[in-house]
Amino acid sequence: MQSNVSSTRRITILIGLALTLILPLVPLLPGGRELLSVPGLDPLIGREPFWWTLATIVLLYVLVIERKPLTSIGLRKINWKTIVFGVVTAAVILGCVGSMIYFGFPLLHLKQNAGALQKMLSLPYWCRFIIVLRAAVVEEILFRGYGIERLQELTGNRFVAGALTLAAFTMAHLSYWGWTQLLIAGAAGLFLTILYLWRRDLVSNMIAHFLVDGVSILLR
Repeated sequence: MQSNVSSTRRITILIGLALTLILPLVPLLPGGRELLSVPGLDPLIGREPFWWTLATIVLLYVLVIERKPLTSIGLRKINWKTIVFGVVTAAVILGCVGSMIYFGFPLLHLKQNAGALQKMLSLPYWCRFIIVLRAAVVEEILFRGYGIERLQELTGNRFVAGALTLAAFTMAHLSYWGWTQLLIAGAAGLFLTILYLWRRDLVSNMIAHFLVDGVSILLR
């Protein structure tokens, strides 16, 4: 499928994609995690203002610069299907990831980053809740809603859009969790990408994402 995008629109999309797919990878650079964090705070919670601000900027970018409705990035009216598909997708992801951790990892002699998980769990519950909520809301806006929609508009191919955003989403988890976590993030991201390409319902994705992260970070 060919994409008929004007040069001006192409530039606008590329700027938006730089915000949503490239800027989140800054923590992979030397000193990148500290760069985005509020000085004096633990980087785990100190980066939260940056992510929420970035999501707000992206939403304003869609509305003010692109002059498009938020439905153009999948923010639609919530109905019963929104909740059901979110919950079902979360259950599928948890089953898949659980099988990887308890059966696949031992066979491959791989281990999760226990230190990173323990550091996360040592935070006060309210901090963990904010982190889980932010991951569900902000990451879905950046990688699924804006990323997939605009890459598909730019390339004319939803599978290319899905693959590129999945790669960016997966790599964004490397800076804190390490290489083994890429398998988990990649698997979860694959199902979230499929859900979005199928339903185009960003809130459904947010529900699934929140439930998946919540089980491992909030129910402990």
